[in-house]
Amino acid sequence: MTAQGAPTVTTPTAIASTLKERVEDFLSYEAELLDERQFDRWLDLLDDDIHYWMPLVRNFEHSRPQDEYSRQDRDAAWFDEGKPTLTQRIKQIQGGDHWAEEPLSRTTHMTSNVRIVSATEDEIAVKCRFLLYVNRREDEVRLFIGKRADVLRVHGDGFLLRKRSIFLDQSKMLFKNLTTFF
Repeated sequence: MTAQGAPTVTTPTAIASTLKERVEDFLSYEAELLDERQFDRWLDLLDDDIHYWMPLVRNFEHSRPQDEYSRQDRDAAWFDEGKPTLTQRIKQIQGGDHWAEEPLSRTTHMTSNVRIVSATEDEIAVKCRFLLYVNRREDEVRLFIGKRADVLRVHGDGFLLRKRSIFLDQSKMLFKNLTTFF
């Protein structure tokens, strides 16, 4: 409540005034949905033609930085998915058919260093850093840190996630599975 007794408006678009604030609010809302396991609502934030991609990280000598990440459409990747595949993964988790998520993981998604790289009337290219904490059962802890490059499509007063490229800062997965959404 405000000091005058009127209800406080809490929708991101009502509060945010700049494009950067609106983008940050969108990313925070998306993280909140994932952390609260509201996967169907998260799917609603994805454009129908989303490309969700996470390349493998490789170790190369300093003279070959271009080879650090596997190449899109040419090499293997941890994720290379569209909306149908993401939807299927969520259905498996919700239906109890996903052994690696039984019981469900507890997650905390954090983003920082949000920077708008470019913007048109239709799309916004965004880069950010992320930290993702995952806990399952009593003692399974996973920590993912890295960079993301997102493309948001303007949709009404908000956005839809059209493309997500996830770049981990670790070259070896030290975990039993990789079922988390970034």
